[in-house]
Amino acid sequence: MRIAFMGTPEFAVPALRALHAAGHEVAAVYTQQPRPAGRGQALRASPVQREAERLGLPVRTPARLKRDEAAQQAFAALALDAAVVAAYGLILPAAMLAAPARGCLNVHASLLPRWRGAAPIQAAILAGDGETGITIMQMEQGLDTGPMLDRGTVPIGPGDGFAILHDRLAELGSRMIVDALACPPSPVAQDDALATYAPRLTRADGRLDWRQDAWALDRRVRAMTPWPGAVALLDDTAIKIVASTPLQRPDDGTTFGTLPGTIPGTALDDRLTIACGRGALRIDRLQWPGRAVLDADAFLRGRPVPPGTVLNVVQV
Repeated sequence: MRIAFMGTPEFAVPALRALHAAGHEVAAVYTQQPRPAGRGQALRASPVQREAERLGLPVRTPARLKRDEAAQQAFAALALDAAVVAAYGLILPAAMLAAPARGCLNVHASLLPRWRGAAPIQAAILAGDGETGITIMQMEQGLDTGPMLDRGTVPIGPGDGFAILHDRLAELGSRMIVDALACPPSPVAQDDALATYAPRLTRADGRLDWRQDAWALDRRVRAMTPWPGAVALLDDTAIKIVASTPLQRPDDGTTFGTLPGTIPGTALDDRLTIACGRGALRIDRLQWPGRAVLDADAFLRGRPVPPGTVLNVVQV
């Protein structure tokens, strides 16, 4: 089958690799333009572009599509059977959605109609969902509103974070899109009444508000690592909390939430156990700006955090 592939981040790479290995003719790979990265801010190609070049596939990096008639005409001229989209990052205009004979198929990292939008993996973790998955969807002009062709589920374990789920979903999506092209399933309409939305993340989403309960804060740590990072203020420095454990009771069997005079954000011991609105959060791994990630024990050897120390909320 003659296809185009449209994707940008690491999530999309397994799907591109699988489609190429399945023998599809990839007429063009569309990805976002190289962006400054690293301390030197040198331009760096996207993960999809690097993989496409490794596979010897032609790459196109238009800055926009909606108002670029030349780009739309060039896409139509490819005479595609289908286009596959996975976390591309640019909106496809109606003319491009209709150009391939079988339209454009999207590999979306949620169980639609739950978590339409840009950050579905993080949204599922934050909400405490017990499962997430991949939906292969026939694209239309609405935001992730098109008919569903296939759905596959992945459980979310109590310690699963973004990185773990990202990799599992990327691999699942790569298998599902190959199957969907080989044996097209019947489309099933989404129930818009069940739709929820996962907007694009900002740095403010990483702030830890210690007034929340420990389990919600732990979910935020797992969802926001590695980006934008779960952050709190220690000595006016924004530290990243990389791993944590929510706790109901201290060693003496009392309940954290009923300790008298406890202000949320206060260190309850010298092991980085932090009081929350309910329960407490034990910080297991953390990072000073510009430094390596450390286990809590190693961090505390260099910078003790005695009981009574308050970690404040970062102001963004």
